[in-house]
Amino acid sequence: MDGGHLSVIRATFQLEPHGSAEALAIEESLGMNDGPGFVRGRVASEAGGVAVLEFPAANWGRNVPMLVSALVAGEGVETRAFTRCRLVGLELPAGWLPGPAFGAVPGRQVGVIVKPSLGLSPSEVAAVAAAAARGGARLVKDDELMGDPHWCPLLDRVKAVADVLPPEVVYCVNVTGPTASLLDRAAAAVEAGATGLMVNAFAQGLDSVLTLREAGFGVPILAHRVGSGPWARNDRFGVSGAVLAALLRQCGSDYVLVGAFDGKLFDSDDDVRAQIDAARPATVVLGGGIGPDNAKVQADRAGGEGIVLLLGSRAYAADGGIEASVRATVAALP
Repeated sequence: MDGGHLSVIRATFQLEPHGSAEALAIEESLGMNDGPGFVRGRVASEAGGVAVLEFPAANWGRNVPMLVSALVAGEGVETRAFTRCRLVGLELPAGWLPGPAFGAVPGRQVGVIVKPSLGLSPSEVAAVAAAAARGGARLVKDDELMGDPHWCPLLDRVKAVADVLPPEVVYCVNVTGPTASLLDRAAAAVEAGATGLMVNAFAQGLDSVLTLREAGFGVPILAHRVGSGPWARNDRFGVSGAVLAALLRQCGSDYVLVGAFDGKLFDSDDDVRAQIDAARPATVVLGGGIGPDNAKVQADRAGGEGIVLLLGSRAYAADGGIEASVRATVAALP
């Protein structure tokens, strides 16, 4: 959650053994017992295996890679003395990070991942996108494995899809790649007709989301969660999915992927619920095992509006293919 008027960064850890909070506060600030007091982390509370630490906001500022280095994936996780060190809450000063550029989508919509993940030509990707749009999809996105291969060059793919999609359908092309050319790649994609941008946020780096947001390309950003598993899957070390979802939103992701209830991903139902709450008011994207048969249940469990039900490989296997699956899913939603 946001930090309101905080002049500190407040981090909440599940931490063991008891009595370790002061050591963690020092580890993530001074790195030793002695040093300048104005940068020292302090323990706000420690009880029941949960420690709340506060750090001067000036220690890292709005430098996302440094926040990650210190608190999300800091040395606390690597220190032998801590038998549990998991970040489960992070409050930042208001206004540090811009948040989404676009409001949440109206109602409950259907999105489609282009499948198979690899091997399609630009015209074949366009055919999938067109079928999804005919069925009523309002979001089409590249698979996270699709980059800029010789058989499906990124700009050729964008142009082919742009030629077949109606204006109300957002196409998020995957611009993940070499960091030095990220903005050039994104600019070229938008110029070619992309109406959204996708980046593999934890592979490219969380700062890539902020970079794309502040470049002001005028299209929504979808930050994919691939790569978050090594950070979030362990219940003793790392960081909760809710903290990561909040950071994606705060950095500027307009669409935030949160997994699915009883889905194929590792998230528990409680994890998914917490991620939904953390992602809002950005658009919540539920994905990972969703099809026409369970989309309404997923949407109802998520509650509210501003939701995209993202169909993947399961929907392609249904009778009638992706167009029929999208149409059935749209019909199932209220």
